[in-house]
Amino acid sequence: MIWWIYNLVFPFAFALLLPHFIWRMVRRGGYARDFAQRFGRYRSEDAALLDAPGRPIWIQAVSVGELAVALSFMEEVRRRDPEARFVLTTNTSTGHALALKKVRAPDVTLYFPLDVPWVMPRVLRRIRPSAVVLVENEMWPNLIRGARKQGIPTVMINGRISEHSFRGYCRIRFITRDLLPRIHGFCVQSAADRDRLLTLGAPADKVEITGSAKYDIAATPPTAGARARAVLARIGVQPGDPVLVGGSTWEGEEAVLADLLPAARAQHPRLMLVLVPRHAERREAVLAVLRDRGLSVVQRSMVPDDAPAPAKRPDVLLVDTTGELRGFYAAADVVFVGKSLTQTGGQNPIEPAKDGKPVIVGPHMENFPAIAQDFTEADAWRQVADAAELQRAVLRLLADAPERRRLGTAAADLIARRAGATRLMAERVLSARVQN
Repeated sequence: MIWWIYNLVFPFAFALLLPHFIWRMVRRGGYARDFAQRFGRYRSEDAALLDAPGRPIWIQAVSVGELAVALSFMEEVRRRDPEARFVLTTNTSTGHALALKKVRAPDVTLYFPLDVPWVMPRVLRRIRPSAVVLVENEMWPNLIRGARKQGIPTVMINGRISEHSFRGYCRIRFITRDLLPRIHGFCVQSAADRDRLLTLGAPADKVEITGSAKYDIAATPPTAGARARAVLARIGVQPGDPVLVGGSTWEGEEAVLADLLPAARAQHPRLMLVLVPRHAERREAVLAVLRDRGLSVVQRSMVPDDAPAPAKRPDVLLVDTTGELRGFYAAADVVFVGKSLTQTGGQNPIEPAKDGKPVIVGPHMENFPAIAQDFTEADAWRQVADAAELQRAVLRLLADAPERRRLGTAAADLIARRAGATRLMAERVLSARVQN
């Protein structure tokens, strides 16, 4: 009866959300392409990769944050088994576009299919995975039940259950108590994640604390940093000019950074503000915010690598392209990580910290509770309560090079100490997967 209810409610909910999907197709321009994949219909080139010999590992990573974990996991598995193949699925157009850039044959990138009984079992038979890997907090009932029926092990890696998600899952514990025991194993980030999963019905002998795979992130490629520095030089940033990067910013945060610029410029006249919004399609809204404040702006998309320098050095560089955030982090003197001040949830602070950069975040890091605790205990970042505190933190760090170096070193050391989760996760999946 539980699954009858779920399979009746899910299509109804999808029908209600369909206008929203269509609107996003129009707005973002990326959802329409390959939309049929959500129903298990694939183009010939993708079908050919699915028909290749051997059974792939199917990895489900909802969007960009989970994708970084998935890509590191794939590399780790391939170190142990060079013949391994992967089917990587994502839910969002942003994650899908980035995966297409990163993943090459014999692996294949697809959209995650609808979790309904007339689609999911057919997709499972089409992919024939040797294992299904769920990144972080992906619990799709028909996928998990279908994999169990077909003898395919399902493993959650880098598992986490936020307090907000936990409260929601508690309302449907009658489902999770039946669903979670069908999962072969859970590799979770922290004791809190383990305890929440146990409360929701996961068997204690299947849950293992392996730490966060986000600590296993690779260093920024030197070419990415060099390219970002070349862009900055082209728009008039000279060696020694301080650079403040606002990374993965959301609505409201660009305005806060723009408002602190005059005070920062009073002490550091050559300061360059670089904004990298989480969603590049917000460029027009961000441009309006900056121009309303009388700031001159150059868009990264308007400065190709072979373009001539602008006639005048701008106040702000708006990076409205994808895949360049890490390079600009590497070129920064101070980094603010977004979705943490005027929005909730937070974005990944490990990316700039890996490069030894001093990191500032707002009060809202709900998506990274274990990592936030680690950084706070190690005194490896600055967490501020509001816009006024952010301004003071930026001014202090710009004026104090030794403190910038200390914070960056503390963060890099923390990451080195916490590394190794991906190796454990790869071992667990390889030991669980079906060989034939």
